[in-house]
Amino acid sequence: MFSKACEYGIRASTYIALKSLEGTRVSLKEIAEKIDSPVAFTAKVLQQLSKNHIVDSVKGAAGGFQIAKANIDQVKLSQIVYAIDGNKVYEGCGLGLKKCNSNEPCPVHDKFVQIRADLKNMLESTSLYDMTVGLEEGLTALKR
Repeated sequence: MFSKACEYGIRASTYIALKSLEGTRVSLKEIAEKIDSPVAFTAKVLQQLSKNHIVDSVKGAAGGFQIAKANIDQVKLSQIVYAIDGNKVYEGCGLGLKKCNSNEPCPVHDKFVQIRADLKNMLESTSLYDMTVGLEEGLTALKR
């Protein structure tokens, strides 16, 4: 559903949010290790997230990545998805047909309209803070 970059972006942002709530900046290497992502690929994803003002990159010896505590509950998953994948998740045919719409639907068109609406609602209503709930207690995970 999401690109690999987007999946890593959501996981990286969630981990950074968790550590930011603890008052800690995290390094690129730590993020990559904690979300099970290649370091170079993670760097590119984090660059996009920083460019789109989702994460803050602090340079220097005490640098790393962080998210302002006040923003953790404000950043929605839809912002991360848009920063990396754009609107692709909301568009296109569920079966990959070049032409699919309500006038010329594929066999799953009507079902995908509802699925996309539900997905959009979930992405727009879920904050990074929501994603951190359960991580500390081990109820949820960013890698397996």
